[in-house]
Amino acid sequence: MVNINWTDEASFWLKDTHDYIAQDNPKIAKKVVNEIFTRTQILATFPKVGYPYEDNTNNEVRILLYGHYRIAYFIKDIETIDILGVFHGALAIERYL
Repeated sequence: MVNINWTDEASFWLKDTHDYIAQDNPKIAKKVVNEIFTRTQILATFPKVGYPYEDNTNNEVRILLYGHYRIAYFIKDIETIDILGVFHGALAIERYL
């Protein structure tokens, strides 16, 4: 089974997402964050389920989709995945990866 690690940067992005949504609806903010976290758990079984990031030559940085969000992750090795960030679809992700 694969170990899924959240980088500090990814945790920051997830908290930022929560805080933004919580301005209007704290209950929905918590739901969205929980569902994003739950969505990443599929990587433990299917690490290559996301599509390869376009500016990535070896396909180790991939993108997993959840609603309007893109979850960037790095396949470190066969046992470890690092979640790099959670980005709203409207963001220019290439500025951050």
